[in-house]
Amino acid sequence: MHSTSISLFASCPKGLEALLSTELLELGAKEPQETVAGVSFQGDMELAYRCCLWSRLASRILLRLGEVPSANRDSLYLGVQSFDWGDHLGPDTRFRVDFSGSTPDIQHTRYGAQVVKDAIVDQFRAQYGVRLNVDPLKPDLRVNVHAKGEKAYVSIDLSGQSLHQRGYRLEAGEAPLKENLAAAILLRAGWPDMAKNGGTLLDPLCGSGTFLIEGAMMAADIAPGLLRARYGFDKWLGHIPKIWLSVLEEARERRKAGLARKLPEIIGYEGASKVVGRARANIERAGLARCISIKQQELGNLKVENKTPGLIVSNPPYGERMGNEASLVYFYRHLGEKLKSECPGWQAGIFTASPELCRSMGLSPKKQYSLFNGALPCKLFLYDIREKQLAPPETVVDKARPVTSGSPGAIMFGNRLAKNLRLTGKWARKQGIECYRLYDADMPEYALAVDIYKDWAHVQEYSAPASVNPEKARQRLLEALEVIPSVLGIPESHVVFKRRERQSGSSQYNRQAESGQLMEVKEGNCRLLVNLKDYLDTGLFLDHRLMRKRIYQEAEGKDFLNLFCYTATASVHAGVGGAASTTSVDLSNTYLSWGRKNFALNGLSDRKHRLEQANCMEWLKTEKRQYDLIFIDPPTFSNSKKMRGVFDIQKDHCQLLKLAMARLRKEGSLYFSNNFRGFSLDREIEQAFSVSEITSSTIDKDFQRRSGIHRSWVLCHR
Repeated sequence: MHSTSISLFASCPKGLEALLSTELLELGAKEPQETVAGVSFQGDMELAYRCCLWSRLASRILLRLGEVPSANRDSLYLGVQSFDWGDHLGPDTRFRVDFSGSTPDIQHTRYGAQVVKDAIVDQFRAQYGVRLNVDPLKPDLRVNVHAKGEKAYVSIDLSGQSLHQRGYRLEAGEAPLKENLAAAILLRAGWPDMAKNGGTLLDPLCGSGTFLIEGAMMAADIAPGLLRARYGFDKWLGHIPKIWLSVLEEARERRKAGLARKLPEIIGYEGASKVVGRARANIERAGLARCISIKQQELGNLKVENKTPGLIVSNPPYGERMGNEASLVYFYRHLGEKLKSECPGWQAGIFTASPELCRSMGLSPKKQYSLFNGALPCKLFLYDIREKQLAPPETVVDKARPVTSGSPGAIMFGNRLAKNLRLTGKWARKQGIECYRLYDADMPEYALAVDIYKDWAHVQEYSAPASVNPEKARQRLLEALEVIPSVLGIPESHVVFKRRERQSGSSQYNRQAESGQLMEVKEGNCRLLVNLKDYLDTGLFLDHRLMRKRIYQEAEGKDFLNLFCYTATASVHAGVGGAASTTSVDLSNTYLSWGRKNFALNGLSDRKHRLEQANCMEWLKTEKRQYDLIFIDPPTFSNSKKMRGVFDIQKDHCQLLKLAMARLRKEGSLYFSNNFRGFSLDREIEQAFSVSEITSSTIDKDFQRRSGIHRSWVLCHR
């Protein structure tokens, strides 16, 4: 039977038929014929075994017994009985039937499987007086029937479990990629040839490590089925162990020789420690621990210098996991920028179910392929990463334009603004600061705050005291607004004006407009999103710049908690600074969604950066985890509809700090800040903990003209 020609069929995910046909030819198949989700071919039993062991793309290898009529139930029943099932099953064999397709008389696969099962069981009972056992969960043999109209193919499934189940991946992450699909992506991207030439394989979002393991097996000439404990032919009566053992031994020798060679570098990065642990366990089971390097690292920290250019392959998130479409857009944009800045000369393969997201990467694909991840239509985009591309310099306000005309008041205000820009602007440029306070009621009669956000001016008018004539105040406001664009050298459309009045409760967070316009700014090593138009505050509290810098410097390897987190900018600094984890808590889903976008913009995955919508006081009462670093910047007063009662910083800070300190590890630090001018820290807190006021060290140069912009303390356990 070794050389007897047999008919075989290899099934595969849709879109892989051409690749599978080429692979089968290389394995020795004859007359391959592609069809939807599979390839039929001719060969012998040695080829059948070789395909089970070596096919990286097939889902199943079926030995076709023949084609039978299936116009109705009776013809299918009699057709199945035309085969002698005693050649395939013993009296003790447990079997199952896999039925697919439909006939004019059979529209349900379960009914079709029942007809086939009855035919086999009835034949066995009539010939041998034995009733066969059906086992749908752990069968010894699978019978496969595919009906197509009035004809049905009857086959023995030589695979058993699907061949994509190699045996190394016992632990998968969210939405895992099937192994044969991962192999197909690597083949389409040209990895085998790159591996032969010593190119590097790198997955910056490696998850459970499937691309890395499949790539290593290709590079080391390892049969993908070597780790499988069993196949569908193990207890089939037509099995020829001698041939199988010969094919198996050859594969083992090739694996040994492949691992003895110098292999290319294969590297994976993953942000979440738990996922890194799963990937390493999978790699260990595959016997490839010495061939693959896994590092816990966020996409935002991707560096590939000193690596031989090769293939970057990735299956970035494309579903609901990152929270919303905007976050995904920023994540893909960040990925594209990383590839352009870090990987000139490399090839890239990006696989996604949301091809429109890949447009955000700012790269033009050289090729694209339509594939399926299960039933989900997907695209594989292939890129040539050109020479190093750096982002063009941002336009910033950097040169004061003197005011030479207008009313005396306008000239006076304009000259003060120009003077500030020469001094504060120079300082900001030297410090690499894009967003800063340029003017803060320096001249009492012009009671404004002017903040610079790159080439935009965010202007807030303070409420005039009752002693000031409203008409006079309005005239001065108009004079200031008149000269701001010309002094700063920006279009009038880049001046955003708001009136800042004493706020109560959460009214400072109420929507002022509906532009939805987010602008990206840089602060230190972080990229953050601000909205200058829609809310009184922009999403970035500029006066806490030094506090965020401190958190960035102290966060490495620590678990960070951010209470009343607003848009999670401090958490982003902690994440970019290398925090082991961050947890950000706020009542507003709007601001948590904004924070999620900030994380995505910096390539920080939500696997280890949690955002919790909750009342901070209530959340602390149920939270069990401990943290090394905590930041609390609460509002002065809040009566949000989402919370019971009200929050008053003076009245409630003692309980708040006690609850938070209970979550702080022994050697940890808690930073507490607020902007209530009449605030007094409770003596009970000073007696219970080690407390130091650090206000002066948290106020940067551009806010030193306004005393009391905020106060800050650091608390530690005694």
